[in-house]
Amino acid sequence: MPLNFASDNTAPVAPQVLEALTAANSGPAMPYGTDPLTAAVEARLREIFEAPKARVYLVGTGTAANALSLACLTPPWAGVFCHRNAHIEEDECGAPEFFIGGSKMVLVGGDHARMDPDELRAIIAHTARAGVHNIQRGAVSLSNSTEAGAVYTPDQVARICDVARDFGLPVHMDGARFANAVVATGASPADLTWRAGVDVLSFGATKNGCLGVEAVILFDPERAAEFELRRKRGGHLFSKHRYLAAQMQAYLEGDLWLGLAGQANAMAARLASGLKAVAGARLDHPAEANAVFAALPRAAHVRAHEGGAQYYMWPFDQSLEGPGEDLLSARLLCSWSTRAEDVDALLALFRG
Repeated sequence: MPLNFASDNTAPVAPQVLEALTAANSGPAMPYGTDPLTAAVEARLREIFEAPKARVYLVGTGTAANALSLACLTPPWAGVFCHRNAHIEEDECGAPEFFIGGSKMVLVGGDHARMDPDELRAIIAHTARAGVHNIQRGAVSLSNSTEAGAVYTPDQVARICDVARDFGLPVHMDGARFANAVVATGASPADLTWRAGVDVLSFGATKNGCLGVEAVILFDPERAAEFELRRKRGGHLFSKHRYLAAQMQAYLEGDLWLGLAGQANAMAARLASGLKAVAGARLDHPAEANAVFAALPRAAHVRAHEGGAQYYMWPFDQSLEGPGEDLLSARLLCSWSTRAEDVDALLALFRG
């Protein structure tokens, strides 16, 4: 079996989720989210987030969750403020702009893919300076955990939300790896989201053991009617909705979602620690969740790839041909199914 650290998307589905799908596949159930299983999942997520008035909707992909959420927050003539490395900027083929109807991403810097609040404030203030001639101020979107494997603490989320509030802007959180952020910070889901000022959360499950399901949690129920229409119009209201709900129910049952994320985070910490013993290696970002970004000598990468390891060079255009001592950067992602022996085998290849 190859040592796969390419992505948590490559991981298998957690057995509890597969079992739940089989259990849901017994007899008929009402369609389009009107089944009892969907209602139970919605209630459970409101309980987990301590948000009894929140509205919860299931969709099949993270791209749909992000794009539909932002479409409810942003008019087509306004921009979405996000980090320059955010998933909505780099990896969704313009889906947010498409669903919003012509918006643009307004890019903000910051270390480890966390937006710098002072830079965010300056960029928002500069936006729409010429009135009708400019793109207008729309929404703020942050990712937790970030595309560089870092996490926002509740205080850091609140700082971003405070800037947004000063300009009257709503806040979206891309939580494709939200479980990893909860485990990493030890904070409650409520403290990481609505208590800090987040309006809408894309709550991820697919990267953390599910087959294909995400939840959109609208902490402001006034936005629910529009979301329902956008979800249907966008083709993301499933007929056999119970199979989304079955996955999410199993994911939440007994805090499985936190256990799976805890395993992934622990393996990333083991890998980051072990890299200290690899000659010439360095961490490019703090390994706070389940991702490790590291630079290693080209010779170490060659040994790893020849030994069957799978991971992405970061950026992609780095060649394995050349002087062995040159440092090349890589992204190494751990999942719920990553084992200690997998990490140790990869480290052994790196050490040579």
